Amino acid sequence: MLKLLSSVAFAVALAVVALSTVYAGAQASAASVPCTETNSSNAYLGITTVRLWPGDAPEAKGVGCEDIPTLSVLRPQPGKGNGSAVLVFPGGAYMGLASILEGREVADWFTAHGFTAFVLRYRLGKKYLLPVPLIDARRAVQLVRARALDYHISPDRIVVIGFSAGGHLAGLSGTQFVPGKPDADDPIERVSSRPNALVLGYPWIGGISPNTAHLTYCKLVDVMDRCEELQKAYSPNLYVTKDTPPTFIYHTTDDKTVPVEQALSFYTALLQAGVSGEIHIFAHGAHGSGLGAGDASLDQWPSLLENWLRAQGFLAPDQR
Repeated sequence: MLKLLSSVAFAVALAVVALSTVYAGAQASAASVPCTETNSSNAYLGITTVRLWPGDAPEAKGVGCEDIPTLSVLRPQPGKGNGSAVLVFPGGAYMGLASILEGREVADWFTAHGFTAFVLRYRLGKKYLLPVPLIDARRAVQLVRARALDYHISPDRIVVIGFSAGGHLAGLSGTQFVPGKPDADDPIERVSSRPNALVLGYPWIGGISPNTAHLTYCKLVDVMDRCEELQKAYSPNLYVTKDTPPTFIYHTTDDKTVPVEQALSFYTALLQAGVSGEIHIFAHGAHGSGLGAGDASLDQWPSLLENWLRAQGFLAPDQR
């Protein structure tokens, strides 16, 4: 009996270790992240944090930090801005947020290249199932576009970058955007939520699947009974059209958490829709590598991204 219990405990420990790879770089779960004070300013670091909605967000189930989606704004050095903006969607399996590795570090890279960066804290976990994270993502793009003059950026130079689950969310933002309602009372709702470009880092494109051989959103949030319905509704590769923004994709062949085939499915959909796409697949590299995580090979991918952004016109100063 003791031997059986020991074996079970060992198996559970292995499962916990395997799941922890999903949170590579995630500093804390959604429940334990300290509350972000909104409408405040950190003058020393030049960061402001704003709510996506002035009051309660749609579908809000409380008034705690986990119920308030926000954008943290990081600006380039004075005089170095080029008029482009980037929204950063950290990953974490829709259960937490890798807010430094796939958030702050990425934002800093972009601000060093002249972008104004916005790191999204979206609602997630079992409390906020899809489509709530997508509602937050759409609103974030709309807010940045509607306030383009305030942020000194161009409304048609907005890039969305996401990693892992954030890559899935970024993919949804570029395939299930809303056009905006010109007659809406809220000026933010009048503009489109379509990004002008997508950057997907080891995206969890096939994360909604009844197949439990790989990590699946349905099992994590306990909705296996609705999985096929959710899969049809929120798989980005199924919604790629000619209007999907140009896309840059980065992945590794031996990613054990998110198979590289998931990135390839989105890239194939881009080709079939006639959308400009670029994909870079490295032979080796663990899931959750962020901007490379010090790996001599993976550290090269931000340079490839820089070349792509330049070719797309995002690095040149806005002349308007």
